[in-house]
Parts: sequence; structure tokens; C-alpha cells
Amino acid sequence: MTPMRCLAIDDEPFALEILADDIRRVPFLTLAGQFSSPLAASDLLRRESIDLLFLDIQMPTQTGIQFLRTLSDPPMVIFTTAYEQYALEGYELAVVDYLLKPIPFERFQKAVSKAYELFQLRLSASEPTPPAPAERSFFFIFSEYREIKIFFDEILYVEGLKDYVKIYTSQQPRPFLSRLSLKALEGRLPDRDFCRVHKSFIVPLARIRSFQRTKLFIGAQEIPVGSSYVAEFERKYRIG
Repeated sequence: MTPMRCLAIDDEPFALEILADDIRRVPFLTLAGQFSSPLAASDLLRRESIDLLFLDIQMPTQTGIQFLRTLSDPPMVIFTTAYEQYALEGYELAVVDYLLKPIPFERFQKAVSKAYELFQLRLSASEPTPPAPAERSFFFIFSEYREIKIFFDEILYVEGLKDYVKIYTSQQPRPFLSRLSLKALEGRLPDRDFCRVHKSFIVPLARIRSFQRTKLFIGAQEIPVGSSYVAEFERKYRIG
């Protein structure tokens, strides 16, 4: 089991100690550092590889949201806060989860398990693969105020969330978040290589490791297969 290296940032000493204790209780988490401010944590983030950041929001001098926006290549992030009103901003920043204090350990476990599944998916995606063709196909999305090129062969899966989509790729720990409907994005993907398997999910057929009738696996990530999509998915998957 490859552990995730974690960093905890919270300006409340008691809350920080509880968070650190929770991290130590989980076998697949390693606490690399705990800090009372983003500024104090910045040097370690620059020097070392961090997989998961636990980040308080309401802090003096700089909020957790402001700090996250300054990071050019942030790790996965779980917000820990006593305030519900920042949930939408957390959603827009594509954080892994949003935990409200006081945080029950069962809820904490659910959040870090979700992060670890994504972490394992990244690891499996980074394993050597056959050389890609010289000409790689791609498309553009608008995300975080910029145009981003997405290569089809880097997509792990796509999740639809109301008027947004999350595009999980092998190239960064966080998904790309774009204001598109899943149907609109489906029209941009090559039909021979991708399949919609649920009202909320599209997957690349080549990334599927195994499947049952109600679910499939891409790396360690479990994706549900909707009953109305089973027949078409099995047809395309078996042909492919």
C-alpha cells in the first residue's frame, strides 16, 4: 500500500491537533507536516511532494481559498471548516471533499477513502503504456478562466454534475471543472473510444480494467453502470 503524504493547515491549535490525530489513525495516510497558517506551509509545499492537503478556510491574513488559488499545481484538497457558505467555491475549485467541523471520524474516513481511490488511479495511470501515435487528438475546454487542451488518451473518466463536468485525467491530481453539460461533452468525444455508462458518467473503453453488470473499474475507481446503458456499453466494450 503506497501511502499518501498529507499536509494539515488550520489556525486553531485544538482543531489542528484533532485533524493530525485523525490522519495518524488511517494506515494509508502519512502526516508530512501541520501548520497554523498557509504562509508557514508554503516552503514545505515547494520543497516536497504532497499528495493531499487538509485546508481550513477562515484564517487570518489569508483564507484557505485565497491560498489554494495561488498554487499553480496544487495537490488534492479537502476543505475543513466550520462554515457552510463556502461549499460552492469548494465545488468550483474541484476539491475532493468539504468537511464541516466538528468532523466525525466516520465522515473523515469517507473523505480520505475517496481521495485515496483517486490517488491509486493516478498511480496506475502513470504505469508504462505503449507509445502513443505521433498525432494525438485533443479538444479544448474553458476551466479556471483559461482555455485548456485535453488529450483524449489522457482522460480517465468524466463525471457530470448538473451544469458542470469534471474531467479526470492522468496528468494532474485534481479534475478539470468546466461549465458544460455531460451531453455537450459527449458530442466532442470519439464515439468509438468513449461510452456513456450512466446518467452521470462517461468512460474511455481502453481504460476499463474489469466490469460487472452494474459497475466497472478504471484502476481502483469504481464507476456505476446504469441499467438503461448496460446493453450499449457491453456491445461497444466487447467489440472494442
